[in-house]
Amino acid sequence: MRALSNDEVAGYLALDLKNWTLKGTAIQKDFKFKTFVEAFSFMTAIALEVEKMDHHPDWSNSYNKVKIALSTHSVKGITHKDFDLAHKIDDNYKKYE
Repeated sequence: MRALSNDEVAGYLALDLKNWTLKGTAIQKDFKFKTFVEAFSFMTAIALEVEKMDHHPDWSNSYNKVKIALSTHSVKGITHKDFDLAHKIDDNYKKYE
């Protein structure tokens, strides 16, 4: 597995993912919920997905906000694995919109 170039990442972001941005060697997105319980529920659902994929995000939670950054640490960059996970995260978030 290889890290994608910044141009490749930008192309995938433009085509595929809404509101994800490139920052350094990660793609990131902020999510907002009505309540802390919704934010925590979202994180719990994502935690189950990332365990299956064995691909864990860098994330933080503050009340009703969740910030997620994805990168593949073993290649020190962004791979297709990060985009696969971003899609799963976005699909899960649709339940809260």
